Amino acid sequence: MVQDNDRQDASGPMIRFQKVKKSFGDVHVLRELDLDVATAERISIIGASGSGKTTLLRILMTLEEPNSGVIYVDGEPLWHKKVNGELVEADEKHLRKMRGKIGMVFQQFNLFPHMKVLRNVTEAPIHVLGTPRDKAEARAKELLDMVGLADKMDNYPSQLSGGQQQRVAIARALAMQPKVMLFDEITAALDPELVGEVLGVMRQLAHETQMTMLIVTHEMGFARDVSHRIVFLHEGQVLEEGPPEKIFTNPDHPRTREFLSRVLEH
Repeated sequence: MVQDNDRQDASGPMIRFQKVKKSFGDVHVLRELDLDVATAERISIIGASGSGKTTLLRILMTLEEPNSGVIYVDGEPLWHKKVNGELVEADEKHLRKMRGKIGMVFQQFNLFPHMKVLRNVTEAPIHVLGTPRDKAEARAKELLDMVGLADKMDNYPSQLSGGQQQRVAIARALAMQPKVMLFDEITAALDPELVGEVLGVMRQLAHETQMTMLIVTHEMGFARDVSHRIVFLHEGQVLEEGPPEKIFTNPDHPRTREFLSRVLEH
């Protein structure tokens, strides 16, 4: 049981990590991580492989459970619930409710191979949100048009390129109307010539919506263009954070400078 010392409210951050720890056996992946993300803020999380970036997103998506610490999303505890002023471990009903606030796009597209594109986008709104089919399909067509794939709605995923499949995955996540969108290296599995079309959709999302976005990426130019803030993770902690121009041109920490000099050479 955890004391709820820091009550969240509508004026608080959209996401708050407080002293969050996560280990896999003897490997400490997150070490008392503290991080706030404001409503409508776009943050790119950078760092070396193994620094905890993907684990941070998977904990937010309730795919991995933290060992300790508290996380708030939209003013409510994520892995806990409040009972008589105390935080106790959340039950599945609470986790399900909280998952509805968060959408995630993964490296692998994870589309349903036996469903056409339109049904891939409408399936969860119909069966999870209870959206009437006609409304779900109208919204899906709008989203597919936004990601440049209105002409592919009757295709199966196997008939699409990797970049097209990833754009469908973005539309599918948006169809659930989440308050927070998480993107985990979504161009990593793509051929280089397909990366630009996916980043183009991401840029459009960034500039045309007020969605809170956490983006794990190795695409430093993209991170610089779309982010309000860059967070550099090192060994499971926030080592440095700041506006893109500060982090990319004049980082304070030697480890940040070393990392950026290595990745920006390529």
